[in-house]
Amino acid sequence: MTSVAMRLPGGRLHLARPGSGPRSLRAWDAADELLLEYAHKLLQEREEYRILVIDDRFGALTLGLAAFSPLVVSDIASLIPALRHNAESNGLTYPQVHSWLNPPRGLFDLVVLRIPRQADYLRWLLQRVNSLLADEGRLLAGGMIKHLPDHSAGIFENLVNTLEVSPARKKARVIVCEAGQRGGSLKEDWQGYRTEKPALELEALPAVFARQKLDIGTRLLLPHVVAGISGLPEGAQVLDLGCGNGVLGLTALALRPDLQMTFSDVSSQALLSARRNLQTNCPDAAAVFVHHDGISPDAGRFDLVLLNPPFHEGGVVGDHIALALFRQVARHLAPGGTLLLVGNRHLGYHKSLKRHFSRTSQLDADSKFVVFRAGNGTG
Repeated sequence: MTSVAMRLPGGRLHLARPGSGPRSLRAWDAADELLLEYAHKLLQEREEYRILVIDDRFGALTLGLAAFSPLVVSDIASLIPALRHNAESNGLTYPQVHSWLNPPRGLFDLVVLRIPRQADYLRWLLQRVNSLLADEGRLLAGGMIKHLPDHSAGIFENLVNTLEVSPARKKARVIVCEAGQRGGSLKEDWQGYRTEKPALELEALPAVFARQKLDIGTRLLLPHVVAGISGLPEGAQVLDLGCGNGVLGLTALALRPDLQMTFSDVSSQALLSARRNLQTNCPDAAAVFVHHDGISPDAGRFDLVLLNPPFHEGGVVGDHIALALFRQVARHLAPGGTLLLVGNRHLGYHKSLKRHFSRTSQLDADSKFVVFRAGNGTG
């Protein structure tokens, strides 16, 4: 982990990018710099501002505004360790990080937002910002131009009042807005699909992967989940890791309601979605929901882990997320426990799995995906 100094109005921040991604990547970009520049200009106009930072990535925005004690909300749990590390490195107080499981309350004079890549999630966020901005409050929304979602200009036009669009600088842009129409919810909030055998009705919020239809990798894995749970003892501990809308764990629970299921995801919107789908499809089942980047260190051990690992993180594509998850799963499998996963064929998981598990086998494959079973000891 390499710490690099970021210049900001009135000083510098030494920021690092914790985690398993490439070490050459910085913990901020030109969009963070531009957002902080615009924010500090606004903050000169008044003595007191109530500030909310939405979806900061590694703490650049939050710590760059630390003198104003902003509140922070992030869908992604990986902000928490990054912000803690970078706050300590700069001698700053580590602020509480809210998620959409426990969003901050009240009205804000300034909202600073990293524009997401997903158009539907941007719509969802702007709708929420409308209800969070105080009278005469301002929204500063920024991002790298190449990562802005399609038709983002129209999304802003429909939902908020745009006051200024900055010139492009270092391929970044900031949009200054005031609140649009308040109240109501978008029909796009919840979208989903149905599965058969077992029959499930699944819905998800906009930040959740494959919320509108079953992705083809999961489709290939599902029959092996059904087979895998058939031999588990009653009350076995099962982890749906990176659960998304919960389709893997809910398939298992629909067929084996005795299982002790844990749903875990880095996204709070995924957990909200999985929890809603549990209530819809398995209302009598009990489950644990964990908002964490990977497996929480105190999670205990599992007889079965179900996994469809992501292969990209904020524009960085590769196997670094999966490799970190493999290491964690190896530590948290019960003796004789099993990992069932599906992965993209080109990522070569058959090699990396052997570094962490004594037994691995390929169960299925098509032109794009491969299903594996892995574990340590007999099982």
